[in-house]
Amino acid sequence: MIFTDDTEEGLRAAVWLVNSAEDPDTLVDIEDEIAFLREFPYTGRLDHDAEELASLRRLRPRLRAMLLAPRDEMAALVNDALAESRLTPRLLRHDGADWHLHAVADDHPLAERVLIETAMALIDVIRSDEGSRLTVCDDDTCQAVALDLSRNRSKRYCSTTCANRNAVAAYRARRAGA
Repeated sequence: MIFTDDTEEGLRAAVWLVNSAEDPDTLVDIEDEIAFLREFPYTGRLDHDAEELASLRRLRPRLRAMLLAPRDEMAALVNDALAESRLTPRLLRHDGADWHLHAVADDHPLAERVLIETAMALIDVIRSDEGSRLTVCDDDTCQAVALDLSRNRSKRYCSTTCANRNAVAAYRARRAGA
């Protein structure tokens, strides 16, 4: 494990949200938000309404900028996010997860909690100088974010779909050249 469980989970959730904006958009209705929350079970206030969905959709470009920024810029973006919220950090253990940090109260809007959880995760990325683990997918036709949590830093694609497409293309190119 490179980061703590809550850091990895925060990064995965942010990457999922950012990549949901890719074509086709996969965060268009409340059912999509529920699917996100099934995969990334945020505790606390969940309104499941149009405004909450809209605020998550509006958050995606900001998360993308934070995730892909160079280290010093990432730190500035994290500081900006942290300064916007009333932080009430506390250690919690719930739903099978061991002790971890919640930085804002559970009654804050979901988008704010996602933003702050992402900022908290990026603090670990910045402090460990591991920003290279967040990149744009290596597929020329894709602009999604790829999160590499592998030990050997070998992940280059955002998904198995992009990885498979490139593997097939490379195979076909090798066969055509033979």
